[in-house]
Amino acid sequence: MKLTLRVWRQRGADAPGHMASYEVDGISEDMSFLEMLDTLNEDLILRGEDPVAFDHDCREGICGACSLVINGDAHGPERTTTCQLHMRSFDDGDTIDVEPWRAAAFPVVKDLVVDRGAFDRIIQAGGYITAPTGSAPEAHATAVPKADADFAFEHAECIGCGACVAACPNGSAMLFTSAKVNHLNVLPQGSPERETRVLDMVARMDEEGFGGCTLTGECATACPKGIPLPSIAAMNKEWLRAVRKGPR
Repeated sequence: MKLTLRVWRQRGADAPGHMASYEVDGISEDMSFLEMLDTLNEDLILRGEDPVAFDHDCREGICGACSLVINGDAHGPERTTTCQLHMRSFDDGDTIDVEPWRAAAFPVVKDLVVDRGAFDRIIQAGGYITAPTGSAPEAHATAVPKADADFAFEHAECIGCGACVAACPNGSAMLFTSAKVNHLNVLPQGSPERETRVLDMVARMDEEGFGGCTLTGECATACPKGIPLPSIAAMNKEWLRAVRKGPR
């Protein structure tokens, strides 16, 4: 395959950015998108040019580091992470636009790399689980209703990649925050900090400069792990409960 790549190049957060065009040839349809970028960078290095900076780590769809907007879609045209997107999803001769996550709370570090430390600070604001659970056998003996366990596991799948923010017209972090809140609050070990967690995490989300939730669904559509949009409604109920301190 021969492709034209239009890649966002930016030396730093305060530097102006621009789209640069590159031709890549000999791309196998079995390559991942990141392997294709590796090929581009090998060519750039051989020509003495600065390679394109982009995030990656596990390359197995687990860590969420591979944050790219491809032809306007977070992670590209398939519902998966960028590292698991293969070039068979494109046609020979295609022109592909590659950009970073664009959100006020995710400043560009360089080229396609953004700082997603705001997510870490939201999680830190939620605090830690302090309920004693004893040894592993005792903790495992704590009964958790299957519906609650399934709900918690569903939200624990969030890998914090930021696709929901990149896809949202307002750059909202509501889907990410709701996944983290719902994951912990439904489990018995998370109950003692339940009210303070949701209030502190929502407050921190606002402080970080994320936009407001539009409830239009782009976040859930972009999520590679399929976290559902109703999660936000569940988190809103948690928020109201925390504010009112009413019964569950």
